[in-house]
Amino acid sequence: MITGFGRFMNHESNPTKELLGLLPKSIHGHPLIKIELPVIFDECFDVLLEHVNKHKPDAILMLGLAAGRRAITPERVAINLKDASAPDNVGNQPHDTPIIAGAPDAYFSRLPLRRIEQRLQDKNIPVAISNSAGLYVCNNLFYHVMHHLDQVGSNAVAGFIHVPYMDEQDKPADAFSLPLDRILEGIIDAIKCVIE
Repeated sequence: MITGFGRFMNHESNPTKELLGLLPKSIHGHPLIKIELPVIFDECFDVLLEHVNKHKPDAILMLGLAAGRRAITPERVAINLKDASAPDNVGNQPHDTPIIAGAPDAYFSRLPLRRIEQRLQDKNIPVAISNSAGLYVCNNLFYHVMHHLDQVGSNAVAGFIHVPYMDEQDKPADAFSLPLDRILEGIIDAIKCVIE
């Protein structure tokens, strides 16, 4: 299962939405279920959970745009906090608030981070493991998913990957970006690492 987001803040386009439309229907014989999620705190997970319960995926790879990043960045950890510098798409702007009160402070990714890093490095695709998924909707979704898998005792592989701007979108003149087909190549390689 692969998730992405649409427009948010001042970003009228989002490479992760574009990726959902470009990814193949299957990789190495494994069907891909592609889902666009709303950029709304907590509701993003509610929408995803319906699909998770229906399809019971072996792996969940969540994607998001991190403007300002200079590489594709697999995230190492989701933390139990939301603290938004800007509102989500319906105006929610929480500060210093637990995502789930009383739940663990953090969960680590289940993705093969080093394998993904090495695969992309071998292809000269900019990549770097990140230790912070931020405190916005991306981290919110990441945390919810990892907590859910923990609570239900699921062994599903899951984690989050941030991507930089794509060349094909409006962005600050000095912002780093990659061609969308290059980002796509990197994400397909990440999916192959998960399957392997």
